[in-house]
Amino acid sequence: MNTERTEFTAWMERIMERFDILKEQVSSSQSRFIEIDGEVLLDNQDVLQLLKISSRSLQRYRTDKKLPYYTISGKLYYKLSDVHQLIRECLST
Repeated sequence: MNTERTEFTAWMERIMERFDILKEQVSSSQSRFIEIDGEVLLDNQDVLQLLKISSRSLQRYRTDKKLPYYTISGKLYYKLSDVHQLIRECLST
């Protein structure tokens, strides 16, 4: 397949534009997390999506003290490291 230089350049420019769009999307999704003292805090929705569980299951983890949580201005947050620890514990049992 032969392509002309101008056509190839146009393709490459479109690809680079898409990379720039993806970079902005990744940057915006990473910046939405709250970070305190180097710890990333996740809200209920983040944890539900990460663990792929129901809100009732998440409530059970809190009640059973399997997943520590923090209340800030009436909203629940979880340390990412605590969520990772819960995953490790679930995998080892």
